[in-house]
This record gives sequence, C-alpha cells and structure tokens, in this order.
Amino acid sequence: MQQLRQRLYELIKERSLKIADEPIFKLSSGKLSRYYLDLKKVTLDPEGGYLVGNLIYELIKPFGVSAVGGLTLGADPIAYATALISYQKGEPIKPFVVRKEPKKHGTGRQIEGNLQEGERVVVVEDVVTTAGSSLKAVKACREAGLEVVAVCCIVDRNEGGRENIEKEGLKLYSLFTIDDFLK
Repeated sequence: MQQLRQRLYELIKERSLKIADEPIFKLSSGKLSRYYLDLKKVTLDPEGGYLVGNLIYELIKPFGVSAVGGLTLGADPIAYATALISYQKGEPIKPFVVRKEPKKHGTGRQIEGNLQEGERVVVVEDVVTTAGSSLKAVKACREAGLEVVAVCCIVDRNEGGRENIEKEGLKLYSLFTIDDFLK
C-alpha cells in the first residue's frame, strides 16, 4: 500500500496542486487561498481512480460498512473506484451518491444507490476544508436512516474541517493533509 500511496502523492503534486504567491483561489467555503487542489484531475483518471479506490478501500475496510459515498461530484469517483476495488477483492461495498438537493420529481430522493435504512456507511470527499460538503452528506444520510460511521477524504486542508466533523460525533480520516504537499 505504501507504493500506491506514494504514487497517488506524486499524481496529486503533478496534476492537482496549484500554488500562488497571493491568495487568489476561491474555495467553496468562499475563502481565498494561496493553494488549490483540483483532485478531479486525479480521481477522474484511470490510474488515479485505481490508486484512490485501493487506498480508500483499505482505509474503510475495518469499519465494517456496506456502502461508501458522499455529496456529488467530488465524492462520486471515489465511491465508484472504492466499490469496484472492494468487489474485486471479494468484499463488496456499494457506492451511493448524495444529491445537493432532493429530486424535484419521481420519488424526490436525495440519496441514490442500493441502500436500506440502518446500513452502516462512510461518507467520502476529495478535499476537506471546513467540511461543509461532507456535513451536508452526513445530514442527508442520517435523515435517510443510515448510520454514518466516519468521514474519509483524500486531502485534509487542516482548516477546521476535522473539528467540525468531530462536533457531529464523527472522526475524519484522510490519506494526506495539505502539510504533506507544502513541506
């Protein structure tokens, strides 16, 4: 796993990390930052998906969950890659998608996937800053009767997200923190 983690680190550094002298990147939280991580350049890549799927699968396997997902779009490729790897390893974990808003037609669902009330799930995210997206997904999962056991991400920006998640009684697990890339 260490080789996979190292290769993922290299891909993120090459393709996803942007650094400026001044804070010019507007984050989803509205805050300006000197650095930006566009992890879709990695998660929507065949090699990146393979690496992320394997590493997230190994991270969440001990939690005994039946499903993995989060707020669309950042979580989607992570959930799909993890589900595929879990199936290949003979221990299937289903993917799910949390819409930003409930559907306005049909069943009006906010969560798409093959889930039943009471299932244990992990919410995933590509980058956590303040954890707004992750917490929106956690809230939707809880309202749907799912038991959220943890939040996992690829990179934690160390800007309050971990603390905000802990206020909800959960732990944040990350493959990397921003400090791994800024040292």
